[in-house]
Amino acid sequence: MQSPVQSLVSTLVVERLRKAGLRPTRQRVALATLLFGEGHRHVTAEELHAEAHGSRLPVSLATVYNTLNQFTEAGLLREVAIEGHRSYFDTNTSNHFHFYLEDERMLFDIPGDDLQVSGLPELPEGTRIRRIDVIVRLEDEIRASRKAR
Repeated sequence: MQSPVQSLVSTLVVERLRKAGLRPTRQRVALATLLFGEGHRHVTAEELHAEAHGSRLPVSLATVYNTLNQFTEAGLLREVAIEGHRSYFDTNTSNHFHFYLEDERMLFDIPGDDLQVSGLPELPEGTRIRRIDVIVRLEDEIRASRKAR
């Protein structure tokens, strides 16, 4: 049996999915609750899959990938591709930028609105900028100095 707080969270998640045009299936509701229950965050499909199993939610990795892609297409998530094979899903869909700590494989938001992008080339006719993605790649100074030796 759900606690009153869990029941309220489930109700809010169901409403959010419906508002996005998605049918609130049991698996979607459960994964959305894991994703959106802790504020803004960045998660890979593998990380969410592990969380689901830790919560005793039996879903396949393929189901997690499909659900994340559906949530992204519905505007509930933003996909941040770091490398050709590694994507993070961001619950903060506003226009913002990221730091990526390469050694830790950790993605996090650049705080504030201080970063400005300037000097963009003239756009091809009939196009407009939808979004600009900036990922600042970081490395640990100690590890970098060891590599340089």
